[in-house]
Order: sequence, then structure tokens, then C-alpha cells
Amino acid sequence: MSDDDVKMSPLSQRYEEDGQVVHIEIYEDGEGGWLLEIVDEDNNSTMWEDSFDSDDDALAEALAAIEQEGIQALIGPA
Repeated sequence: MSDDDVKMSPLSQRYEEDGQVVHIEIYEDGEGGWLLEIVDEDNNSTMWEDSFDSDDDALAEALAAIEQEGIQALIGPA
């Protein structure tokens, strides 16, 4: 599958907290599931290994991870 074929979820979004920014990227896995990746401003990526049944589930997981671990836990080195 090429990058042009990737279907992004409309729930993908920029998220900012305490002056820190990450991009929550949710896209189809090609098998009916949804993948979750959080990318920081320096293009460091945190990717969940398992897919989600819906893009809503993926977004809920992203927001829960940020709430539980803090946004700084998802930001890599510059």
C-alpha cells in the first residue's frame, strides 16, 4: 500500500497541552482496523502495536495515554 492509499481518520488532530504539541494520527490498517500513532514536533513517533476496531477507540486510547502518562512521555529528543 502506498502513502497515497492510506485513509486517514477525520479524528486525526493536533493536540496541545502545556505548550507541547503532538499530532494524533489515526489511519486504516488495510484490514478493517485502525492504527494509532502520535508524532511530536521533531517527527519522533509513538506507534501502538495493535489496531483498534474503530477510529473512535483509537482516539480514546490516545487521549487516555496523554492523560495518564502526560504529554511529555510522548515527546522524544529534539
